[in-house]
Amino acid sequence: MASLSSVLSFTAAKFRYPQKNSSMSSPLGTSVPSFSIPLMASGQQRTATPKRSTKATKTLSTTPSPTTLTSTPPAMDTSNATPLPPKKVLVPIGFGTEEMEAVIIVDVLRRAGAEVTVASVEPQLEIEASGGTKLVADTSIAACSNQIFDLVALPGGMPGSVRLRDCEILQKITRKQAEEKRLYGAICAAPAVTLLPWGLTRKKQTTCHPAFMDKLPTFWAVKSNIQVSGGLTTSRGPGTSFEFALCLVEQLYGESVASEVGELLMVCTAENESRKEEFNAVEWSVDHSPRVLIPIANGSEEIEVVTIADILRRAKVDVVVASVEKSAKILASRGTRIIADKLIRDAAESIYDLIILPGGNAGAERLNKSRILKKLLKEQKLAGRIYGAVRSSPEVLHRQGLLKDKKATAHPSVVSTLTDEIVNGTKVVIDGKLITGRGLATVTEFALAIISKLFGHARARSVAEGLVYQYPRS
Repeated sequence: MASLSSVLSFTAAKFRYPQKNSSMSSPLGTSVPSFSIPLMASGQQRTATPKRSTKATKTLSTTPSPTTLTSTPPAMDTSNATPLPPKKVLVPIGFGTEEMEAVIIVDVLRRAGAEVTVASVEPQLEIEASGGTKLVADTSIAACSNQIFDLVALPGGMPGSVRLRDCEILQKITRKQAEEKRLYGAICAAPAVTLLPWGLTRKKQTTCHPAFMDKLPTFWAVKSNIQVSGGLTTSRGPGTSFEFALCLVEQLYGESVASEVGELLMVCTAENESRKEEFNAVEWSVDHSPRVLIPIANGSEEIEVVTIADILRRAKVDVVVASVEKSAKILASRGTRIIADKLIRDAAESIYDLIILPGGNAGAERLNKSRILKKLLKEQKLAGRIYGAVRSSPEVLHRQGLLKDKKATAHPSVVSTLTDEIVNGTKVVIDGKLITGRGLATVTEFALAIISKLFGHARARSVAEGLVYQYPRS
């Protein structure tokens, strides 16, 4: 991985948080330039985040070991090499929680070194999120009632925000968090639907999803992607989830760690990088509701699996998530447990208009070993149907000869292994009926590009507006 100095040099130019009056000290004692993050919703601004302790730092990795699929190591105080207790974070989920928000918050904070507990407010640990993804919590909310957390972060979604609101244990935990002046935050519907009835937004400037802004007191409502008011941080929706999570990382660990995590996630991109490039353009339209298969495995990248499935389902695409493992339950690359809709052998009985491979190094290797998936991909190509991959999984397509004479893109870490023609400087590449993407934070563009090809630009823009994600008008 690049040295911290090179990371900071990169982020100073490309990954920009709100400008501050002076630089602040990094966890390694170096001066960190001011920076601001690109906006995800047109015309919105982010308020300045209050400075917090930046003693903790850590070593970050883009690819966890195949045998280690949970969070990264705890933060270290480099002045005397004495391990510091990891920051403890609670992320509650319930029936109807927005899966993109929950998974991105958990993933980003774990990359920063936080010990994140995903707690169910339901009687069972398994919950079905608002877009149909099935997630499994680490524990029940009751098991968290006597614990102390550095941060409580509430995802939104409906009816998920109502389920959180009606949980008395979570209300007590979050009230205590606010009373003892520890960090808490909420995104999407949760600021208005959950925190407001609890009285935890009183006299605090707050933002939320545009559909719920009218529920906030007019004087305190702010139309910004991120709003930090004392210990409370609020944000607007799935499309601002990375910005929200990185803001929380900055408050827990400091700017340099937030910068580094942002680079690893590819939130930061060059100003001249394009959203997508298309070659050998052909129509993707079908005369029925499109069917999409997303194969997953242990070690698949949860951000990519959940984001692609969620966004495509918003466009009324029939998405099937299928496990290539013996069990429908898989452990994703950052410790999130996802339950697939089917096993791959059962999913293989149907025909799909599009097959998409998510990334994650360990997950891609396991996808590559699935004989059933190999057969499906070969048939997909021969039948002239659409297929694609993101992050490390274009390499899976390459090994099977499915990138031959095609232009493609992939995560920078695997580009050198691909002998086919790679297009640099773009997030998404479409060549005929092949679509590839760089993955991680750029996967939203990947999913919207699919919607645009299947239904037209207007549908993609409509979905983007619901996400609170900036998308071009034409």
